[in-house]
Amino acid sequence: MDELIIETGPFEERAVSGIESEHLTNYPIVYILHNNRKKPAAYIGQTVQAARRLRQHLADDRRSRLDQQILIGHRRLNQSATYNIESRLINLFIADSRYELQNVSQTASRQMHNYYDKSYYNDTLFRDIWERLRNEQIVDGTIDALENKDVYKLSPYKELTPEQLDVKERVLDFCEKHAQTDGHHVFIVEGDAGTGKSVLLSSLFNTIQDLADEASSSLYQTENRLLVNHGEMLKTYKSMTGSLPNLKKKHFDKPTSFINKMDRDDAKADIVLVDEAHLLLSKPDAYNNFHYDNQLQEIIKRSRVTIVIFDRMQVLKLKSYWNDRLMEEITGTYQAERMRLTDQMRMNIDAPAKAWIDAFVAKELKPIPDRTDTTFQLQVFADPDAFRKEIEAHNEAYGLARIVSTFDYLHKKDGADYLVDEAGLNMPWNRTQDDVTWAEQPETIYEVGSIYTVQGFDLNYTGVVLGPSIRYDKENDRIRIDTNAYRDTGAFQSRNDMTQEEIAQVKEQIILNSLNVLMKRGIHGLCIYPTDPCLRERMLELQEERQ
Repeated sequence: MDELIIETGPFEERAVSGIESEHLTNYPIVYILHNNRKKPAAYIGQTVQAARRLRQHLADDRRSRLDQQILIGHRRLNQSATYNIESRLINLFIADSRYELQNVSQTASRQMHNYYDKSYYNDTLFRDIWERLRNEQIVDGTIDALENKDVYKLSPYKELTPEQLDVKERVLDFCEKHAQTDGHHVFIVEGDAGTGKSVLLSSLFNTIQDLADEASSSLYQTENRLLVNHGEMLKTYKSMTGSLPNLKKKHFDKPTSFINKMDRDDAKADIVLVDEAHLLLSKPDAYNNFHYDNQLQEIIKRSRVTIVIFDRMQVLKLKSYWNDRLMEEITGTYQAERMRLTDQMRMNIDAPAKAWIDAFVAKELKPIPDRTDTTFQLQVFADPDAFRKEIEAHNEAYGLARIVSTFDYLHKKDGADYLVDEAGLNMPWNRTQDDVTWAEQPETIYEVGSIYTVQGFDLNYTGVVLGPSIRYDKENDRIRIDTNAYRDTGAFQSRNDMTQEEIAQVKEQIILNSLNVLMKRGIHGLCIYPTDPCLRERMLELQEERQ
């Protein structure tokens, strides 16, 4: 701690010329330029030539609003460490929501990499820096609290994996090639739950918007949108707009609203990014004011470039049903390019535990991996009270632990309470409504989330209630899906372009898809409470085998 140097003062030539500490002049440093106006602004950077870089900022009209500087140095800093610290500060400042950052996307996106003694800089030194900033009342939230916020996890300044970076660069090249040409051009990015699709999209859209504000860019003055048919996710995207210079609330919308606005204004967007495209409607839906046959098709018609983020294993409604054939029929018309994300980014999980979850979602029951062989907690509970207390204990210790359930219990949006597993767990469905996402509200530890409150989001620990639709087939020693027990009435709205046999198969797949989403929310652990006594008994037997 005593090796950490933090100097604060006015951002002016005299202060820049007066920097004396060797560790601020001859070593890599991190710096923060900011002001304390009614709407505070800040810029975060790193450099190996402090005086030269700060004078460049003094001569830059974009920094004219900034009048204070914070210089952060240490005798052990190297450039890999300063890049890392700079990125973490930007991400935490976005989550802290105090400043409008002037930072724009780097020409070359940062790639995740290791370097010598990274844990020291990432954990020990960075925490010292952040606490000093809190003591100086530069920032408000704690690291742990901010890193549990969805806006932090979706920050466009997250370092990308080599796989994510490869996809981002390919998509940017695609946009630069086609954004101002005639016709319709489609790029599809596929990936399973937890492979970092939304983080990639957030980074990609922020870069596109920064380029749209850059006169030298081929994307200059393009009109671009990010669409998502998910109210909770839309809240998170919009919450970033107060912290980043080129993101505005008008840039984010739901698909139907976008389609209707384009029709009303007789307009077309240049680039449209569609997150969670598996939630798009694939039939008319008068309730949602959508009167065409397919939302993706209508979005493509109103855009020059459409970037689609898609996972067929997350389709949750008949009216949104997609399969590979249907996707090919639409995108084949436009000769779409495709890439796939495969690396698991969300879950801190090893191969045996992940294979067990994948098998369960495929209706296979296998012995539960031994807890001594994995850092990921995978546990079945016989008693609903013990199950609830386990999740509450994880929430107390780590934050962001929540109980969710398959949609097997009555739930209406009429302000009344509806209970999940009244004879056992006896907890209310999610009832808290706010501009903040459900899981981030502290009182929701006493509620049960649905698939619609948590899809696309991370939890530290997830407790999953397997309701009456998830049963045990004793004869075949497999999971049996009872579609008649599923209470999400909107999920099974009929459609006349499928046979009854196809509809029956799709209904079962929708329930399995919802199960896949619920079981892959937790970063560090998954606790399971089966309500079917026969399934519970069998799963406990499989758990005993690991003892």
